[in-house]
Amino acid sequence: MDGLARFTAPAFHGSRVSLAWIPFFERPGFLTSAFVFDATGSRVKGHITDLSGESMIEEGKKAPAFSLPSSDGGKVALKDFAGKKVILYFYPKDNTPGCTQEACDFRDNMARLQAAGAVVLGVSGDSIASHERFRDKFELPFPLLSDETHEMMEKYGVWQEKKNYGRSYMGVVRTTVLIDEKGVVRRIWPKVTVKGHVDAVLAALAED
Repeated sequence: MDGLARFTAPAFHGSRVSLAWIPFFERPGFLTSAFVFDATGSRVKGHITDLSGESMIEEGKKAPAFSLPSSDGGKVALKDFAGKKVILYFYPKDNTPGCTQEACDFRDNMARLQAAGAVVLGVSGDSIASHERFRDKFELPFPLLSDETHEMMEKYGVWQEKKNYGRSYMGVVRTTVLIDEKGVVRRIWPKVTVKGHVDAVLAALAED
């Protein structure tokens, strides 16, 4: 459910509602997302945690600091963008279909994103060499950051246990985080569906 802008179940109109996604198997490492909606159905707060109790990120609180190698050379730190809105999007792997589409969607909307005062940073566990090839192939106009140790992604709660065809493994849960000019988390989109996602981000930017 990308965007989570409105919650429209008629039975809850007029009431404050908390909504959480909790995996069937309660095992450490699984991602849990929780959101609170006001009486009109507007989302007022969200956060990411896991069932082990590890602290992740929460809307309205400071985003964890980071400094990572960049495809543009050197390192990029969150503090470098003080005074700007940051769209920090986490994706599983360079050159895969969904990740390519997501990157190209951000690329194709860069003028609109920049007009809203935002910068885009992509993050995955791929190497800088892989990022450079991915950037050059699709002419991506924003930095791709490399977190090969997964330490930063763990801080943001996006490095999680995943399942595919009965196999369990650790990987990136596709997630976007909008950080404001003061370094505060303003929106979280967990388990992103690529189609229409950039439009949801632009809509959130327009609300600020």
